[in-house]
Amino acid sequence: MENREMRRKDRKTDEAAAYAVAEKCGWFALSVTLANGEPYCVPLSMVLRESALYFHCAKCGLKTEALRRDARVCVCCVGEVSPAEGELALEYESAIIRGRAEEVTDKAEMTAALRALGERYTPNSMPAFAAELHKDLAHTAVWKIEIESISGKSRKKK
Repeated sequence: MENREMRRKDRKTDEAAAYAVAEKCGWFALSVTLANGEPYCVPLSMVLRESALYFHCAKCGLKTEALRRDARVCVCCVGEVSPAEGELALEYESAIIRGRAEEVTDKAEMTAALRALGERYTPNSMPAFAAELHKDLAHTAVWKIEIESISGKSRKKK
């Protein structure tokens, strides 16, 4: 995995700030490489648990085919974005995560990841979690991205 220096070092954040962006990011953009070498990027809901990102999806499809063929991924997280006052510019915070994806097969880890996703995105619907899990687990894939590197960038008011 190529690890280049950030061009705008003045906007580089520390690792803790990058993790904070990933923690609050609403939608993540997962980038993979298709079998023909083309890039493919898809927005997903993910949850950060310890040093890994988790997401769920169908057991088959373009994304899962790509992940099974090449586990290397890049994930883009965008936090708060707003127009910079009096400038033709934006204030923002972002993080880039690189790592390797693996399909989770352990039922307890799958359940914990799905519960964490539900608590993050649909906390008011958690009373229905057990019934949904029973109904959908057989045809749901859960993937884990082990974070190999994370970098953050920010442009905020001074």
